[in-house]
Amino acid sequence: MAKLHVSTTINGEPQEFLCDAEQSMLDVLRGPLGLTGSKEGCGSGDCGACTITVNGRIVCSCLMLAAEAEGQEIGTIEGMAKGETLHPLQQKFLEQAALQCGICTPGVLMAAKSLLERNPNPTEHDVRFWLAGNLCRCTGYDKIIRAVMDTAADMRGAAR
Repeated sequence: MAKLHVSTTINGEPQEFLCDAEQSMLDVLRGPLGLTGSKEGCGSGDCGACTITVNGRIVCSCLMLAAEAEGQEIGTIEGMAKGETLHPLQQKFLEQAALQCGICTPGVLMAAKSLLERNPNPTEHDVRFWLAGNLCRCTGYDKIIRAVMDTAADMRGAAR
């Protein structure tokens, strides 16, 4: 079977790759593109470890065909920091130890970033609802929720 040629933008940079028709976006990210930050936790869209953004919307990359990336704007965890400067969410997760094994962390960070881009003043309920698609097997979620809430407060303060 012939490979499909896909032209897309990933983390603001034009990208081209070849893929099989049945290949997932997660497989292409972690394989030929070498972007291994997104993790495969379940392969069925239930855990959120592979969360990316497609045109600003969160998507489980294990459920997206790589061919669907044609012409789309893809965001991955590798694009969250600006050079050596961590995104405020990444910094807060480190400061508050809001991670343990790290498998879920890229997906949680991508989902939380998406939330804060849409709602800079979320309630705890908003954060819990928005992150409901991201499973963490190591923490009780409290540190994750607190880190997102504190980041939102810090970012609102900086925007004044």
